[in-house]
Amino acid sequence: MRISVVLPTLHEADTIGPAIVAARAVLGDCEVIVADGGSEDGTPAAARAAGARVIESAGSRAEAMNAGAARAEGEALLFLHADTLLPTGAGDAIRDALATADAGAFRLGFDARPRVWGHLSAGYAQVVGRAYGDQALFLSRAAFERVGGYRPLPIMEDYDLVKRLRRAGPFTIVPLHVRSSARRQRREGELRTCLRVAAIKLLYRVGVPARVLARAYRPVR
Repeated sequence: MRISVVLPTLHEADTIGPAIVAARAVLGDCEVIVADGGSEDGTPAAARAAGARVIESAGSRAEAMNAGAARAEGEALLFLHADTLLPTGAGDAIRDALATADAGAFRLGFDARPRVWGHLSAGYAQVVGRAYGDQALFLSRAAFERVGGYRPLPIMEDYDLVKRLRRAGPFTIVPLHVRSSARRQRREGELRTCLRVAAIKLLYRVGVPARVLARAYRPVR
């Protein structure tokens, strides 16, 4: 099963190269597509230098990931954030998981040891079985097409996709941790970021429109 990796980017020149190198190292024969939203910091050049195919995709992160998936040729799709590194064994874990499930994700880890709020956030997601985009969502192409891909939401597009995938078939969390950047927590404060993210997730689940929530939390594309 060949895996196609789709990375949506905007001004990620410092992170995109390591993310691609790490993905290639653990996935084996994979395809890497970077869907860039108009970066002016050298992101496309850095992505090409690391061996990725780059396409231009203005708009939301959801639209970029759909555009990348439309160009992908693999039987499995892996949606990876540019500031997230895959763990050793990721390729085998994905292929094993998709032998019995339609989709899945990894457990969440950080590039620096978080304090209590970071542990609570990652631990809560693991206990309740929720999954979000920073956990490197993966699925079969058939499952992606069956649910209609990402909806063009400005925020919470990952939560929405996982919700529809769970309704359509088996979804699994593999027992390996990705290493995601805690740059927003470092920039804005861990407690503030944790509380704001928790509030946005709760408000979305009770029906507040994504376009309203996006004004309070602009996702890193």
